[in-house]
Amino acid sequence: MSRIPTAGKATVLAIGKAFPRQVIPQECLVEGYFRDTKCQDLAMKEKLERLCKTTTVKTRYTVMSKEILDKYPELATEGSPTIKQRLEIANPAVLEMATEASLACIKEWGRAAQDITHVVYVSSSEIRLPGGDLYLATNLGLRSDVGRVMLYFLGCYGGVTGLRVAKDIAENNPGSRVLLTTSETTILGFRPPNKARPYDLVGAALFGDGAAAVIIGADPLVGKESPFLELNYAVQQFLPGTHGVIDGRLSEEGINFKLGRDLPQKIEDNIEDFCNKLMTKAGLEEFNDLFWAVHPGGPAILNRLETLLKLKSQKLECSRRALMDYGNVSSNTIFYVMEYMREELKRDGIGGEEWGLALAFGPGITFEGILIRSL
Repeated sequence: MSRIPTAGKATVLAIGKAFPRQVIPQECLVEGYFRDTKCQDLAMKEKLERLCKTTTVKTRYTVMSKEILDKYPELATEGSPTIKQRLEIANPAVLEMATEASLACIKEWGRAAQDITHVVYVSSSEIRLPGGDLYLATNLGLRSDVGRVMLYFLGCYGGVTGLRVAKDIAENNPGSRVLLTTSETTILGFRPPNKARPYDLVGAALFGDGAAAVIIGADPLVGKESPFLELNYAVQQFLPGTHGVIDGRLSEEGINFKLGRDLPQKIEDNIEDFCNKLMTKAGLEEFNDLFWAVHPGGPAILNRLETLLKLKSQKLECSRRALMDYGNVSSNTIFYVMEYMREELKRDGIGGEEWGLALAFGPGITFEGILIRSL
């Protein structure tokens, strides 16, 4: 038995994911990173070892490999202008993962790729014209009149932004089916450790590569489609005066990120009101009456959210599990959380929570949230 979707509301019909072939256990990362970057600084090595333990990450996938560094040794040389080389690696790698995740999603959906009417493509890891959305549509054999939307350089909240955009398309175009694909690699940000850039070590300890895809549509076809979540209501909000808290700049050396120490505090100060804004649409007041799909930017954000909202420990289990298994894969990570959430909701059945929240935070500081319903 399952719940009946609300007429005209967007639903998630299928999900797929993909990763590079190289997997890195967290306990092997430090030695490999310092070997590859030829860094001899023991103090920085010890700091990265500490960071690797606090991130709670166990495994990650990466496009970067010994073969790539042998071909492009300048990537491990401080100050080298390498944006051209990075894009030579990143653009095809991101497309390959996006294609693989999309094919897995379409296979689970069970309908023909030609039935996809729109594509929403999310990435902060590639730069080219035409964009990856066109290459992806071509790889998948989609119709030439497929409607395409590109969402570039949004960072960690991009996946939930993609869901909001796909929801609007699906609900305003009856019969449409939207393929939302996200794909990310850390190639643009890979660089040797530098004391002047402490965030590089945080990135090395936390971020991973991968792709994800979902198909969104309203009024699912009975017997042909299997919706598992309804996207009921979506909100985006930025926090005035916080533009510099997450700062990313594209340079000749790739992308440089700076992350303010006050990020977890800024989120903590504003998240309760944001959640209440979403919950009131369903007449909900108690945080523990919901299931939670939260982008795991890092353990500090999850811990603060749990404490502030007095959530039971199991409420953020899917977010913690995704962080442990994949690291922070930027815009993709929310879909890994949602896949684990689907397993939980299926196990709990109709007796489990009906309503939940999908949340992500990123540059701006921007909050993205969707009130979701289990079907």
